[in-house]
Amino acid sequence: MKAAVAGIICFLATNAEAGCGQNPQPCNMPDGSYHVLSPDTPTGQVIVFLHGHGGSGAGSLGNTAMVNMLLARGFTVIAPDGQALPTGKGRSWAFRTADTDARDDAVFIQAVADDAALRFGLNRDAMLLAGFSVGGSMVSYLACDHPNAFAAYAPVAGSFWQPEPQACAGPVSLLHSHGWADLTVPIEGRTLRKGLSQGDVFQAMQTWRLTNDCTQSRPDAFSTKGDFLVRRWTVCAPGTRLDFALHFGGHTIPKGWATLALDWFEALPPKP
Repeated sequence: MKAAVAGIICFLATNAEAGCGQNPQPCNMPDGSYHVLSPDTPTGQVIVFLHGHGGSGAGSLGNTAMVNMLLARGFTVIAPDGQALPTGKGRSWAFRTADTDARDDAVFIQAVADDAALRFGLNRDAMLLAGFSVGGSMVSYLACDHPNAFAAYAPVAGSFWQPEPQACAGPVSLLHSHGWADLTVPIEGRTLRKGLSQGDVFQAMQTWRLTNDCTQSRPDAFSTKGDFLVRRWTVCAPGTRLDFALHFGGHTIPKGWATLALDWFEALPPKP
């Protein structure tokens, strides 16, 4: 049985290619493009996943271990393309629009979700926004500024940069995942050069606790899920959930993250 399942997964991995539904080309919009993969048995749920610095939407879909798990759970997978880097080597996200005259990526990502919902008949209210590294930072800022844009948020190895926001626009459901041994985006942050410093994830979690009206700073629920040590604040604003999942790895999307994130998403409390 295990061999048969492995064979099916391998088949999916080699035949699931980036594109726009049946069209092998990406879905084009006035300000950019995105890629979509649909499951054989859709549940109506959707994950929008943002690539890291130097990546692309097609590259995100090349993570077959993650993508096949998402598809197997019935999730439609949407992978937007960030803005082309000046070097011409890959793409990235402008998560602080005040720092650039480029495309407003918070607006673009919401437009992608709207376009995909209309184009493919997807439920706009059942979308999880997730992302890795700088993509995780983009998720964090979009959640902070536009808390109702998606049903929930799941940044991986990416958070706020300095100066960090002191408050956000409203409560959210958010799962932040991070590697204990991450040296690229350390949990405590680091300075890349003068005027450009990553923020402290512990401080970001404090901002989320305050935003979500959690009654205390310390988590009040703990669990171990595979390689993850999960800390959770349970007494917060109605209809929200706040979790911080640590793993022992470095700067990566760790094995088992897709299962962790989807289990978390499917267990969210109903919004009031």
